[in-house]
Amino acid sequence: MTDTDVRLQPRKKGLTRRQKRSVSRGVQYAVFAAAVIAFAVTADWGRLQNQFAQADIARQMFPDVVTLALKNTVLYTLSGFVVGLVLGMVIALMRLSSVGPYRWLAGVYIEIFRGLPALLIFIFVGVAVPLAFPGTEIPGGTYGKVAIALGLVSAAYMAETIRAGIQAVPRGQMEAARSLGFSPAKAMVSIIIPQAFRIILPPLTNELVLLFKDSSLVLFLGVTLEERELSKFGRDLASTTANSTPILVAGLCYLLVTIPISFVVRRMEAKAQEAIR
Repeated sequence: MTDTDVRLQPRKKGLTRRQKRSVSRGVQYAVFAAAVIAFAVTADWGRLQNQFAQADIARQMFPDVVTLALKNTVLYTLSGFVVGLVLGMVIALMRLSSVGPYRWLAGVYIEIFRGLPALLIFIFVGVAVPLAFPGTEIPGGTYGKVAIALGLVSAAYMAETIRAGIQAVPRGQMEAARSLGFSPAKAMVSIIIPQAFRIILPPLTNELVLLFKDSSLVLFLGVTLEERELSKFGRDLASTTANSTPILVAGLCYLLVTIPISFVVRRMEAKAQEAIR
């Protein structure tokens, strides 16, 4: 066979990139479907129902699971978010300050409170603060302690988010405000920060979801029956009834709040992407 004959022979074509992606996706779907079917076939649904889905136990949780546990969880979350947002704003402005010690202090705070587990912060607020300042009580009792503990943790993350949002605002906005006679502080408050918050609203909302789940750490502060949040409420009833149905109901209550918030976050992120395009 001559070189000419070889060149004239049709070349065998392999799968295109799109076809390879389709095959790979089909294999993934098949593996996932097989895993779901295997779980559905091998799981002991009767035992799961007896342990996690007792309707009579679930009914006993209402209305306290909503009017007490869920209400407390929301209050703990919102108070911690407000404290964290205010403190985070201050730390973010210190981080952007031209004064060296302010930047250093803000940086140290962020590194420490982002590096420590939230559990240690709760223990610190609940144990170390009363030992360091005997005879003094945090206003609001448990609610005040939770607000401070959650606020200290979230402020470190919010500070970096706010700082990034402020830096994302074009510098021309500050220059235009200064040309109109605004002082740097007034321009920051009136012009820059409102624009920054429109940018960082989705990540701040994500932080709210994280705080909602971290509120379960309130049990380490020692709470009364009227101060229990969802996790503590569910665990107490699970111990009393020797059944895990209260844990499942508490988890569903968490999802009742977090799923709508997550949906709102996705919508905001999609609108932000459309605005950029």
